[in-house]
Formats: sequence, structure tokens, C-alpha cells
Amino acid sequence: MPTSSAPRYGSADGEAHTEGADAQYSYRSFGAHFVEVRWDPGISHLRVARVVSAIDVGRVINETTARNQVEGAIVMGVGMGLFEATEYDARNGRPVNNDYAEYVVPVHADQPEVDVILLDYPDTRFNEYGARGIGEIGITGLAAAVANAVYHATGKRIRELPITLDKLMDDVPEARTA
Repeated sequence: MPTSSAPRYGSADGEAHTEGADAQYSYRSFGAHFVEVRWDPGISHLRVARVVSAIDVGRVINETTARNQVEGAIVMGVGMGLFEATEYDARNGRPVNNDYAEYVVPVHADQPEVDVILLDYPDTRFNEYGARGIGEIGITGLAAAVANAVYHATGKRIRELPITLDKLMDDVPEARTA
């Protein structure tokens, strides 16, 4: 029974099954990301230079839209790995950077060279078309791949996103003032 006085417009109960799905097989899409970063410690410059993503979504129905879906997810993953962070007001817990003027997201100049490999292997055990969902599979694991590339380039393991220059330089001695 609802505890609020708000009107209840309806409810939905039931079960869902995918036709042809067999518990013996996994019908998930999957992929792998390979990320290359450029790090110049002399000027403290870090950027993602290249991303190669190999994605298996069964049969690819429309290659252009599938590739664009993965490329968009890569942009989101780069943003998650290097830019995006919500900052909260300590007094009331509300976000203080809740608009695009203050919330940092990647722009066109931040985008790396992107190579998307779509493995076109129809999964006819799942459905007659052999296609599986592409959704957000392109973002899954990309921020972790960025963090691993940063570790490989800098020798520093950063475990909290986003990876910012202050985290990479936290053990660099302060400049002396005269």
C-alpha cells in the first residue's frame, strides 16, 4: 500500500521471456577497448590519442548507426575517465556544477582517433536475425582502459575518476618562492 497521498495511476506486474533464449547459452554483447594516451610531464599534458574498440553484437543490421553508437559511447567513456565529476555543496549536499557552464565534458578537440571494429557474427540461437543489443556496450570498460593506459604511460595507478592532472602530480614538490 502506498505511503504517500500522491495518486497512483497504475501498476505493472508480470514476467518477460526472450523467445529462443536457452539457459545453456549467454546472449550478451561484449567488447574490448584498447586506449593509447599521450603524457608530457614537462608541461603536464595528458590526452587520449587513440581508441580501438572491438565489439561483438551478433549480426550488425546497420553498420553506420552501430558504429556511430559505439563512437558516441567512446566519447562518453573518455569524458568519464578524464573530465566529468559532480561536485557537491558540503552545506546542503546539492550539486554545485549542475549545468554545462560548470560541468566539464569532452569537446571535439578532446576526441582521439577512433577505430571501431564490429564483429559481424550472427547469433541465430538468440533470434532469427542473429542481432543482439548494442546499447551502451561501447562505454563498458572504457574508463578503466583509459586508467590502464595512464598507468602504462605515467607509472601512476589512479583509482578515482576522473583522472586529473592534480592526481598525476600529487607527489611533485611544490615550487619554491623566493
